[in-house]
Amino acid sequence: MADDTSDRRSMKEPIGRIDADPALHARLVPLCRLKPGEIWEDPVAGHRVGVLDATDAGAVRRITGGAAPALCIADPPYNVTVGSRRTPALGKISMGDYDRFTHDWLDAILPALAPDASFYAWLGADMANGLHPFPEFCLDMRARADWTARNWVTLRNQRGYGTQANWMWVRQELLYYVRGKPPFHVAADYTDIPKILRGYYKQVAGERTENAERGKGATIRAGNVWVDVQQVFYRLHENVPGCYAQKPLKAIERIITASSDPGAIVIDPFAHSGTTLIAAERTGRRALTFDLDPVFAEIAIRRLERLRATGQPGWQCDHPFPELT
Repeated sequence: MADDTSDRRSMKEPIGRIDADPALHARLVPLCRLKPGEIWEDPVAGHRVGVLDATDAGAVRRITGGAAPALCIADPPYNVTVGSRRTPALGKISMGDYDRFTHDWLDAILPALAPDASFYAWLGADMANGLHPFPEFCLDMRARADWTARNWVTLRNQRGYGTQANWMWVRQELLYYVRGKPPFHVAADYTDIPKILRGYYKQVAGERTENAERGKGATIRAGNVWVDVQQVFYRLHENVPGCYAQKPLKAIERIITASSDPGAIVIDPFAHSGTTLIAAERTGRRALTFDLDPVFAEIAIRRLERLRATGQPGWQCDHPFPELT
């Protein structure tokens, strides 16, 4: 058996966190095809990527072009200092300012969605500030009479953080809301994990059956605690070097296939690494996504182009901007 220790040790991301390196960011901006306010339209599938402000309702109307997305997936900044680094993209502002930011982008995005729509929001909870912004977000959404809380999903990370004086933090929270009666395709809720626990017998039509016989599939459902999704790290092909807050492609594809029909429009106001765009492409949906930072908008476009050219959903340890190497 070959020893791949040297290969493992040599694998290293070619760039660090883009948001935490102003000098690197300044070198990347001239390589971006979009400037603030501009929108790129994909000539193949009609996806759109923009450099827009999520709190600007006019910008949202521009990228939707009058269409009403059936699904929104949002992964806003959590207002926590990520990795002990305070940056404009992943840093902290006052709780009041953050709550106003949240209210403004919800005001801009939610009215643009279809009458029957699903809305998923990834959210953090800062223990140092009484779990902010989680409760404030929930209260804001509660005041929106046309939206109903549908579920609360927890994604379980394989790696966590914390001290030996507390429970390790290994969870990511995902809130699920609906307006009207949007689709939910339960088949997308099934994992690859086989059913191994048998029992729970009961009589059905006069016949004694156990749980595996009564189920709709041979594998277990994901439920609202997802333990089968791999946290993104540098060895995965979907990894995008420089994007610290990347969500797993499997999680986004699960959301899209469960909560939208083929051909539907999906909107994401915080593009970052472009995962929603890639998931929409792979599942036959049309993505409208944008970011305030032209660098992340460019990464999203390049990631789509790379997927089509190579079949790879990311760069693993290759450079998304090879011009710099």
